[in-house]
Amino acid sequence: MSRLGRLRAESRVAALAFLRRRTAVFFTFFFPLIIVVIFGVLVETQPGGGGLFTEPPAYYAPGYLAVVVLFTPLSRVGSEVARHRDGNRFEKLATTPLTRPEWLLAQTLVNVAIIGLAGVVLLGLMVVLTGASIRPSPLLVPFVALGVGLFCGVGAMIGALADSQDGVISASNGIALPLLFLSETFVPPSMLPAWLPTGLSPLTYFSRGVRAATTGGEGALWSLAVLAGCAVVGFLFGAALLPRTD
Repeated sequence: MSRLGRLRAESRVAALAFLRRRTAVFFTFFFPLIIVVIFGVLVETQPGGGGLFTEPPAYYAPGYLAVVVLFTPLSRVGSEVARHRDGNRFEKLATTPLTRPEWLLAQTLVNVAIIGLAGVVLLGLMVVLTGASIRPSPLLVPFVALGVGLFCGVGAMIGALADSQDGVISASNGIALPLLFLSETFVPPSMLPAWLPTGLSPLTYFSRGVRAATTGGEGALWSLAVLAGCAVVGFLFGAALLPRTD
């Protein structure tokens, strides 16, 4: 079987595995929508006021997208690696032509498709419910794809190093929650301590780039280049840490 055939077959298996897990489907598509309803509609933004959510609604588009781009790959890929370890599946995969990078790439492609669809629904809901002025941009596609690829790689690292599926969830949340609020997503840089190195977080470049792409700002291409570099490194490290056998 060719490499393309192996990727197609493994991607199909990964997609069916996702659809069979109703909890995963719910949290991928409906949890971000709940976040939009709570923070975008019930809390609302108050431009010019004090405290959080004082920016125009479109400012928070990267934050809402980051919820799915960050949490879903970390938990899904990390849990999938842990399940493969528990079921001795990596030992079986070692006897097939499918390589570890190909396995992770197949998982990543499925996540890109699922999260891309969830992102479209999410942005549409933002426009309808909050009146956000979001400019459609083709740059959103590579930003989402690279963000998902990066955190699929990190999820693979977590799954390879954690001692159980529970450990994967705990580690994923422990990494994702601080990143979500300290990477210029929901909290503007002006409200963060000056000494906080937000530029060390790859999610910061996702936030800056998506914000520039959706509002017509500058710096989108530079942020995309940095995110691409982080995604390549994250994917390679994730693939390298996948166990050959259990």
